[in-house]
Amino acid sequence: MSDTILQPEQQTHHNTPDWQAACAQLQLLRNNINRLLIGQEQVVDQVLVALLASGHVLLEGVPGLGKTLLVRTLANCFGGSFRRIQFTPDLMPADVTGHAMYNMGESRFEVRRGPVFTNLLLADEINRAPAKTQAALLEVMQEKQVTIDGEALSVPNPFMVLATQNPIEQEGTYPLPEAELDRFLLKVLIDYPSLEAERQLAAAASSGRIEQHLQAKPAGEITIEQLQQLQALIPQVALDQQVLDYAVRLVRATREATQLRSPAGPRASIGLLQAARASALLQDRAFVLPDDIKAMAIPVMRHRVSLSPDMEIDGETADSALTQILDSVEAPRL
Repeated sequence: MSDTILQPEQQTHHNTPDWQAACAQLQLLRNNINRLLIGQEQVVDQVLVALLASGHVLLEGVPGLGKTLLVRTLANCFGGSFRRIQFTPDLMPADVTGHAMYNMGESRFEVRRGPVFTNLLLADEINRAPAKTQAALLEVMQEKQVTIDGEALSVPNPFMVLATQNPIEQEGTYPLPEAELDRFLLKVLIDYPSLEAERQLAAAASSGRIEQHLQAKPAGEITIEQLQQLQALIPQVALDQQVLDYAVRLVRATREATQLRSPAGPRASIGLLQAARASALLQDRAFVLPDDIKAMAIPVMRHRVSLSPDMEIDGETADSALTQILDSVEAPRL
């Protein structure tokens, strides 16, 4: 890295961050995950972007593509606590957040904390539970706390929700409320691997190597403190005013697009800048390029917009509509 990258002009701290050490740490973490989740490099990068930006991720794909394996692997490299909730139609909100119960032996109420009190929460098949149970995550995703019996209880820091869902067309699924969708920084689509990647995956899984790696402590595991330090670097990644303006113009363009019925709100602008900064750091840079904005625009907005009836009839998707909008907004030349 050059000096101009290591010491961005917008650095506000007295001590210059060690950008090279941070980038090396991230590459080691990325390699450890890619070694197990074979053939899903883009998915891994987007999940790491959300982790760095202190955001939450919605993972969508058909069963068997490694969504749960990805989260388990991340937890294994993370060094923090990890809990899993299997969302089902009969799951109750208290099963997610916890509840107050009366202790007859001590004649008092006590709080039993739910599985959300962890660093990394896997909400598996979140769209198989009804809206009331899904909404149990609203407060904790936004405020990083849970209110039980009138008492606000903070969850550990860092805190991240990775929710998996099957495609909404499948039987027995419920759409997520818009307010909850907006709290996910990214919606990441996971698709079938290539032929060669699937060969490697089948060989590794059938020989037991994947499970052995999950049970073993990975080389290069990061601690909670190291992750917090990496997250603290994100606001320090330099952001030119022209790049910021470009991100906001992209989001605002969704409000004028005839392809969309519901456009993206201001939270998309904020999320796009956070994700672009994290993406830049993951690419060994301490400054944001317009390409970072372009790369993160669709994952940030695909779950925050809905198509117009005409586009739905034509068989278009949110991704194709957003691609048209991206092509229509001029990027700055830096």
